[in-house]
Amino acid sequence: MTRTRTSDYARPRARRSRRPMPDDSTSWTVTDDWPEDVPVTEAEIEVFEAWFGDLFDELFSTRH
Repeated sequence: MTRTRTSDYARPRARRSRRPMPDDSTSWTVTDDWPEDVPVTEAEIEVFEAWFGDLFDELFSTRH
């Protein structure tokens, strides 16, 4: 029978190695394949208004 260590949660996870960044950023290519108009449903708008309504009111308020 194998014993489970209960203290493993306290150890930080091992970091994964990341791919190195290219040295010359001028050789990067950015591709935009989104359509000109992106459809948004009424339900999606309602979600944004519910979660970010106060922020939108503050950002777009005419009173400063």
